[in-house]
Amino acid sequence: MVNTSDALSTATRRLIALLAVGATALAWVQPATAGPAKKHVVHAAPIAVAPKGPPKLLVAIAIDQFSADLFAQYRSHFTGGFARLTQGAVFANGFQSHAATETCPGHSTILTGAHPGRTGIIANNWYDLTLTRADKRVYCAENEADKDSSSRDPVVSAVHLKVPTLGERMKQQWPESRNVAVSVKDRAVAMMGGHAIDAGYWYTAQGFSSFNGVTLAPAVLDANMKILGLVTKGAPAMVAPAWCAARNRPIKAGAVTVGTGRFAIDTNDYEHKPGDQFKYSPRADAVTLDIAAGLVGEMKLGRGQAPDMLSVSLSATDYIGHAFGTEGVEMCIQMEQLDQKLGAFFAKLDAAGLDYAVVLTADHGGIDLPERLREQGDPEARRAETDLYGETIGKAIAGELGLTQVLPPCNPGPDSPASPANIVCSEGLFGDYWISPALPAETRAKIADRLVEKLSANPQVAMVFTHAQIAATPYPIGHPQDWTMLQRVRASFDPARSGDVYSVLKRAIVPVSTPGANSTTVTTHGSPYDYDRRVPMLFWRKGLTGLEQPQPVETVDIAPTLAALIGLPVAKGAFDGRCLDIDGGPADSCGK
Repeated sequence: MVNTSDALSTATRRLIALLAVGATALAWVQPATAGPAKKHVVHAAPIAVAPKGPPKLLVAIAIDQFSADLFAQYRSHFTGGFARLTQGAVFANGFQSHAATETCPGHSTILTGAHPGRTGIIANNWYDLTLTRADKRVYCAENEADKDSSSRDPVVSAVHLKVPTLGERMKQQWPESRNVAVSVKDRAVAMMGGHAIDAGYWYTAQGFSSFNGVTLAPAVLDANMKILGLVTKGAPAMVAPAWCAARNRPIKAGAVTVGTGRFAIDTNDYEHKPGDQFKYSPRADAVTLDIAAGLVGEMKLGRGQAPDMLSVSLSATDYIGHAFGTEGVEMCIQMEQLDQKLGAFFAKLDAAGLDYAVVLTADHGGIDLPERLREQGDPEARRAETDLYGETIGKAIAGELGLTQVLPPCNPGPDSPASPANIVCSEGLFGDYWISPALPAETRAKIADRLVEKLSANPQVAMVFTHAQIAATPYPIGHPQDWTMLQRVRASFDPARSGDVYSVLKRAIVPVSTPGANSTTVTTHGSPYDYDRRVPMLFWRKGLTGLEQPQPVETVDIAPTLAALIGLPVAKGAFDGRCLDIDGGPADSCGK
């Protein structure tokens, strides 16, 4: 068992030294707690008679950036793994209810049953301006107390997660239970696995790696050799299904053109490293699922007296969404490939004769790039302006107030010297803004007032809230689709980590100012709007009577639902969510 709060070494990233693929930018240039509601039963015959008793293996799958919109858009084309899951309990109107719809906060809700306001994971990155290290930025899955850690090269840890995951609770109840997590992203492993996991693997520039001192499993070694072959020999372009043809159209976004990609791995492309080409393709999910299936066999998951937990986060949808948008042929190919690879993964579990239950959801949704959105009937879609950066606004306020105290930069580097402009720090063009604690309280209050004024006056900003306003807001309950904007912000607010001011951009304002300029990103997510909040929640177990439930539910409902399924006792109030009855028949899977 590995304690992920302990420091992790980067030395384990050297296993496949030949795989020196780098991590350069990939700028592609190519043609609630609601009450129960009536269930709508799906009249598809169950695959087999349901096993008796609780399942021996729980499989939690998170598809990064798999919005409810993508699920609905491609549902009629699914014939593989998704087709199987739609025979189970389908909650098409799930919510990552909070405002900070990013990878780390979203993953933190799935197996803790708690909103980010309780998990403490308020964003992918935040600022702690009291840190003694030069880098004041904190990565959500790092142990910044380790001298070898930085926000961009972290010593991976779940130290910031304030509540236990379901896998940890299972191990507390049944010490022989195993808790395993695998993903391309280290933060997905940390947030779904938690502090104490038995095996955890994520992708680095040298292939899939793990924690300090861990010997890589045979399944991981096999996967790394497969990746090595792909990045040294290359791979041909993928074939787009015929039903993707309408999406095969070039769209110009700044310095890049997207909409016609086919995911070839070109070893002669010196601008885009082969390892990055692998990561930004459906092949990344295929390898992740291969590792997960291999670990099931090697660790004999689902074969002990106690139930085991397997968390699998699939990252390619997110990488592809960022690099190409959500409405091009690239995403169409990804959806078809993902469906088939999930089907193959489930088939391997079936062949092993395991009694397993699956939940599939997402950490957040996403929105397409504004250039294509405008062509498709959204005239309001725009890119955010760079004058919304904290440092830019801070420079203006420092000049207005005559502040001359030199402060260290928010992000140290050659282009960010010590300056009076560093009175305000932000991670991007929206969300949290932090005011330097090195200044007197009276000065900080004046800066906060000016910051609110300047953000509120910007035509791209919809709302601005202060730390005090958010803190005074009661924790939200009820249907998440009915929450006010302030309630959504409150659900991802931690008084010790959140900023002094929080801003919300207007709908369809994409906070990527210059696509393709030293970046992998043409569009992104992170807003409090439902295109980023709504995600599918699909449950399946052999023999389960299917149902289709249109009422809004939350990802924090997943952990209590799975806990009830395996008979795990949990204290009242431990979860923000509620147990969902996933049996479409007269039985109640919540045991009520």
